[in-house]
Amino acid sequence: MPSNLFARTSGFVLPLAVVLLIALTFPLSRRADSDPWTKAQTVQPAELAKELHSPKTAPKVVFVGFKRLYSAGHIKGAEYHGTAGSEAGLKELTAWAAGVPRSTNLVIYCGCCPMERCPNIRPAFTALQALGFRNLRVLLLQQDFATDWAGKGLPYEKGE
Repeated sequence: MPSNLFARTSGFVLPLAVVLLIALTFPLSRRADSDPWTKAQTVQPAELAKELHSPKTAPKVVFVGFKRLYSAGHIKGAEYHGTAGSEAGLKELTAWAAGVPRSTNLVIYCGCCPMERCPNIRPAFTALQALGFRNLRVLLLQQDFATDWAGKGLPYEKGE
């Protein structure tokens, strides 16, 4: 085996490949009782809205769904770092996450469709958890973003 092959697979490339492989093997549709997160790793919309009003403890919020939906409306201050249901999007998300402290209070959400059918939230959660994020939570949008966040009058913004 050539020695330069090991050099190319060490460091960030090999762990990223493992994370992507694990995350992309999850089926697109799963029942709630087999979700990769615990109840303690979830947050309800009204609870998150309250947390966002406290700058000292406000979490970093990351939208992991489709870019066009982010542009149409997202939680005020949320960041977009790729559509986690695609290999390219998941790679973008994990590349961003590489520079984020693992102790960051992080909330991820999608809201494209009913949560049990969402193609983005489970791969994102699995990848970020595999990277070692200790304060990672999922925003519970049971129906979708329009119904469970915007429709309840919670703060959101449009655009990039």
